[in-house]
Amino acid sequence: MLSAFARAFRTPDLRRKLLFTLGIMAVFRLGSFIPTPGVSYPNVQQCVAQAGGSNDLIGLVNLFSGGALLQLSIFALGIMPYITASIIVQLLRVVIPRFEALQKEGQAGQSKLTQYTRYLTIGLAVLQSTTVITMARSGNLFPGCNVPLIPEDSVMTIVLMIVTMTAGTGLVMWLGELITERGVGNGMSLLIFTSIASGFPAALWSVAGGDNGIANFTVIIALLLLVTLLVVLVEQSQRRIPVQYAKRMVGRRMYGGSSTYIPIKINMAGVIPVIFASSLLALPGLFAQFGDITSPWVQWISVNLVSPSAPLYMAVYTLLIIFFAYFYTSITFNPDDVADNMKRYGGFIPGIRAGRPTAEYLQYVISRITSAGALYLAGVALIPVIVFAALGLADTTSYALGGTSILIVVGVGLQTVKEIDSQLQQRHYEGFLR
Repeated sequence: MLSAFARAFRTPDLRRKLLFTLGIMAVFRLGSFIPTPGVSYPNVQQCVAQAGGSNDLIGLVNLFSGGALLQLSIFALGIMPYITASIIVQLLRVVIPRFEALQKEGQAGQSKLTQYTRYLTIGLAVLQSTTVITMARSGNLFPGCNVPLIPEDSVMTIVLMIVTMTAGTGLVMWLGELITERGVGNGMSLLIFTSIASGFPAALWSVAGGDNGIANFTVIIALLLLVTLLVVLVEQSQRRIPVQYAKRMVGRRMYGGSSTYIPIKINMAGVIPVIFASSLLALPGLFAQFGDITSPWVQWISVNLVSPSAPLYMAVYTLLIIFFAYFYTSITFNPDDVADNMKRYGGFIPGIRAGRPTAEYLQYVISRITSAGALYLAGVALIPVIVFAALGLADTTSYALGGTSILIVVGVGLQTVKEIDSQLQQRHYEGFLR
């Protein structure tokens, strides 16, 4: 593999793409440490050292921003508004026929949906930056930290901070699109990869420096390797449904007669169900912060729905992951459309009649595979939480080294390696994957 890396850097155009990608990733990380105007950087560092975050939702957003959110930097929101906007646009395809029509129009329709996603990203960035600044002013961003994060909270200062964070989100979106156009791999995915991977060293160092550091560190490393192996195995697995195309005459030429297959991944929803489930489970803890700490309902939420190691939390978490796995798969893979396209071009599954029987067969296969994929996602998300709770480690460590982080890092890494491998093979080199 090291020799393949050397060959990649010896190829001039591929080397240029790799260096460009690494440069954009470095710029993204640099912006994560530049404080927003109006923020007291020493006070922020003091609060980060004391508290480290307020709730699960803040911890999730901070994970995707590479720690920039709690630093209140210009890239505090990171790529999260774009992810949210992309998911919303995909969900709107189910309820807005115009969006579904654009999806079927090819490149022109995709460009229009991308433009809608950009506009929605900016709108969400304004909303989220306002929320973060409000929490920073009220002290809810770092409970227990009494130093002021925004010493001069005048109207002009607040407006400047909102504009700066929103502009930072727009810049991050532009950097991701630059990587996609001129670099290697998917730009947005690589920026998420950079954000999450940047937290690994600090999290491992905190584990090694705590009580029973060497033993806990060894267990965590073994756990990471085991979960990584599981993720690679499942993400590379697929069910191949054979498809035969009948021969047909078009003018004087014969077309068709070929055999192919429909690849159906075990985990078609990716990491989206885990993100949705984590976001929903973070809302009760967020609402509880506005109540009286002595109230019974606040105490019940704090015990059962805030800590990831609580039995009720894990049970609800598992059910939400399974639900969103089925839901997201149903809106991204439509068996009726696939069956209609196959019938239009003379394709059929051996032993299955074209049309409605084909759609029902595909739906049957998808339901069975999604059940396995949903249980796999729930297992990957819960195994690290259970191990961290057994070792007595803080919940903040489970964010940086949890199943969601490993799923994203390994998935993006596999996708990027495959793209580099394909470009090497185009130049008659032996690739990374053998």
